[in-house]
Amino acid sequence: MLVQIMQKKLKTIPEGLSITQAAEKMQKEGIGSLLVERKGVPVGILTDTAIVHKAVGVKKDLDHTKVESLMTTPLPTIQVTQTSHDALDMMGDLGIRHLVVCDGPQIVGLVSARDLLVYFGSVSEPRIGVD
Repeated sequence: MLVQIMQKKLKTIPEGLSITQAAEKMQKEGIGSLLVERKGVPVGILTDTAIVHKAVGVKKDLDHTKVESLMTTPLPTIQVTQTSHDALDMMGDLGIRHLVVCDGPQIVGLVSARDLLVYFGSVSEPRIGVD
């Protein structure tokens, strides 16, 4: 189940802040995504990849580009009862690296591709010898 892998302390940012402010928060927190809130309700997700591809790569003014213009919406979600393999498959199918974990309609966490790599690395059999 994803409850053992997911990040439970969710980092958020208001939709009206600039990409510069969001990137600074990501850097300070050492994370690759932020949930984007409108009036305290999560409405999207902003990732480091989106910042690079949709802003930096096309030379947008990061101080004047708002988070809401780059966020992914609706939120890509997975239920907490699903497995780590389900999360990996969903990320691959959607071409994304972050999923919001829900218990019914309520958001309870976030799982990233990095979280899955760490998990699968910890449960896989060590390789012995040289191929």
